[in-house]
Amino acid sequence: MRSSKDDRRVKYTKMVLKESFIKLLSKKDITQITIKEICEDADINRATFYAHYNDQYDLMRKIENELLENISAYISEYARKDNHFNDVELIEKIFEYIKENAQLCKLLLSKKGDLDFQKRVMMLVYDKNLINLTNEGIFSKEYAEYIYSYTITGCVGIIQKWLEDGMDKSTRFMAEMIIKLTTYNTSK
Repeated sequence: MRSSKDDRRVKYTKMVLKESFIKLLSKKDITQITIKEICEDADINRATFYAHYNDQYDLMRKIENELLENISAYISEYARKDNHFNDVELIEKIFEYIKENAQLCKLLLSKKGDLDFQKRVMMLVYDKNLINLTNEGIFSKEYAEYIYSYTITGCVGIIQKWLEDGMDKSTRFMAEMIIKLTTYNTSK
């Protein structure tokens, strides 16, 4: 019984630290954020912070990894269905996830965001889907790599624009737009 109570406390602690960090990150650069500020905003003491994270950069990495794991789970679910990359429902789910985590995604994918993280997002999609074009014999591996590099970079740009515009288009509309653009690019 005690461990489930501890698990809830740990989850709560990590959640408030994450929320406080994201709030601070929306106002200033990570290099200007102190552990003291995060802890004061979260109403958590520093020892508790250090029980879970080494510093603000470790917290950022863990937030990024959690986001990547969730996106990867969506992509893995899609891969199990053995669908082609024009699965509107999958892409719509990813947009819904982005919308639910809009503040974080906007920060991480913005021009001020971590370029390494953006590359990791692109490579996650790239690695999981590159094999489709080459296995189906549509394109050579080299040509498929160029197509995916171009397409994924464009998709990240579309997501950035959608977030900057306040997500004024529906997730379904965005998914269908991605499908149209990627289908157009790979049908040549």
